[in-house]
Amino acid sequence: MSIDTFRALLAETRERAYTRTERVPLDELDGWYTDPDTGALRHHSGRFFSIEGVRVRLPGHAVPEWDQPLIVQPEVGILGLLVKEFDGVPHFLVQLKPEPGNRNGVQISPTVQATRSNYTGVHRGSAVPYLEYFREAGRHRVLVDVRQSEHGSWFLGKRNRNMVVATDADIEVLAGFGWLTRAELEVLLGEDDLVNMDTRSVLACLPAGPGEERPAHALPDILRWITDVRALTELTVHRRPLHDLAQWRRGDGRISHLTGRFFDVIGVRVEAAGREVGQWSQPMIAPRGQGIVALLVTRIEGTLHALVQLRAEPGCADIAELAPTVQCTPRNYDHLPAAARPVFLDEILGADPRSVLFDTMLSDEGGRFHHSSNRHLIVETTTRPEPPGFRWMTVGQLGELLRHSFYVNMQTRSMLACLHTVGATLRQRTPTAIPSAATVAVPAGARA
Repeated sequence: MSIDTFRALLAETRERAYTRTERVPLDELDGWYTDPDTGALRHHSGRFFSIEGVRVRLPGHAVPEWDQPLIVQPEVGILGLLVKEFDGVPHFLVQLKPEPGNRNGVQISPTVQATRSNYTGVHRGSAVPYLEYFREAGRHRVLVDVRQSEHGSWFLGKRNRNMVVATDADIEVLAGFGWLTRAELEVLLGEDDLVNMDTRSVLACLPAGPGEERPAHALPDILRWITDVRALTELTVHRRPLHDLAQWRRGDGRISHLTGRFFDVIGVRVEAAGREVGQWSQPMIAPRGQGIVALLVTRIEGTLHALVQLRAEPGCADIAELAPTVQCTPRNYDHLPAAARPVFLDEILGADPRSVLFDTMLSDEGGRFHHSSNRHLIVETTTRPEPPGFRWMTVGQLGELLRHSFYVNMQTRSMLACLHTVGATLRQRTPTAIPSAATVAVPAGARA
């Protein structure tokens, strides 16, 4: 399938597959109820997910204690890409899938993107296409099979099984599905809100090609650093009644922070075509403000490195995971002292345009988040500050950690998928320093 043919398929799919989303008060969600003891929002089936309250304590953080709602979804879902070679070239079977939270309706999803409740039929909808290739993966060639986290600031310990399965079987291509090469997917990654979060996550987990690297830090030293931070970070997360969270109030049919920052928990009623179920209701997280996810890259002794931070978040399965150089919603820091502003944020936003290799709006997962999209930036620099809590790592080292669970967070996986799209540019260009990057000063003991 050429890119032009794919665009025609995308246009045709958007005509017949859609989700129409109407905001409704949380009290009016069909199939959902408010727990009288905790105020938590739960589904009558006891499955899918719930919205619950937590109190977080993180000494040394810019805000050492806070309350917030979180999505609790203990099920392990499947995010799976099916691969088959045509004329010696691997192609991925992708799905053009509408989600209620997508800003533009249909986006490029993996072959299978389903929670356990969905693929076991709790929703009483139609079967998930191609699921058998991943439930019975041993009959084929498994290239990737690893559990990875989702957003640690909005999910409590959520994991998904990221899988890539290769097959030689004859595949009937159903409506709304199509084959794309990795190169074609990388081209489409440069378009706003088209390749969805789950596809980016699975692509990042694919093994990197062979190549020699000269890393700034040996991988055992990186692992020791991660273990030290996880062992010494005093992060505690305690369940707390949702109707008793400090600074949060339920009113006007939603749950919101008193300052108007961070996010709201809203209710939506969905009418859908081209999905397993034709209509449903659910709560969603609706962020306030546009997020920034950015990666500084440079070459050290000829090897490409990315600057990552070890970031503790309340929903992490193991305290902290490797995050991009910057991962934040800038307006959430407006009320805090200047010292609390994320390191490198202003430098990246003020970077020389010649140093910006990638700049695209890409969405978070549209099944739980309503119109959540982050500006993804990759900025090349010649300067190499390494404040506490940050390390320069090679792409190969990050790929090695992606073979294991809970080392590389969702936002970094998203950035790594984007980084593959600018490989040729990186090989051809002369790096340009970002303004003031070498002068960044971070006090000892700053947050991870």
